Amino acid sequence: MNLPNTLTVARCILAGIFVVLMSFDHSLCYFIAYIVFVLAALTDYYDGKIAREQNLITNFGKLLDPVADKILMVAGFIMLMRVPDLSIPAWAVIAILAREYLITGARTLAASEGAILPANVWGKAKTVIQMAYVFVILALVIVHRFVYYMPPLRDAMPCTEEFSAQILHWLSFGGIILVSIYTVVSGIQFTWANWNALKLHDI
Repeated sequence: MNLPNTLTVARCILAGIFVVLMSFDHSLCYFIAYIVFVLAALTDYYDGKIAREQNLITNFGKLLDPVADKILMVAGFIMLMRVPDLSIPAWAVIAILAREYLITGARTLAASEGAILPANVWGKAKTVIQMAYVFVILALVIVHRFVYYMPPLRDAMPCTEEFSAQILHWLSFGGIILVSIYTVVSGIQFTWANWNALKLHDI
């Protein structure tokens, strides 16, 4: 197994570790899970980069890389839903997951017809936005808990813990709404741009 494929497999394993750590409502577990998620995201960047630069693109990588990406993002959003500090409605996550799997199905359909549907700028931006949401919201949870656990830091804060918790609550809620909207819109744009390639005009 070459290095890019090894990194892809590692991303799947790291996603599993992330899920286990996030299953415990403990600040230390959240902190370690955050590091694991960052490492997994880095493998997403470097496996493709190395594969292209060293001409190590394989069918195994083509198959598993998008699957590993989906596993990581599904893990991120679903486990964030379990964090009591946040407000992430299930319907928003369902909308995100529905888009991801519909596009994966579309690519599979196109591949069966001998066509390749590469990710466009909308899709790439969508991935960045999704990962950024997980990065930022989980980091805010960790910082919030750390600050209000330490009396000197808590006393130095200009607002109460309850007010800070409300801000975190609404940031997580508003953020996931925006992420879900952009994700769905990017899916619609992808479908429209590839309508003919997918032969959807045959309906």
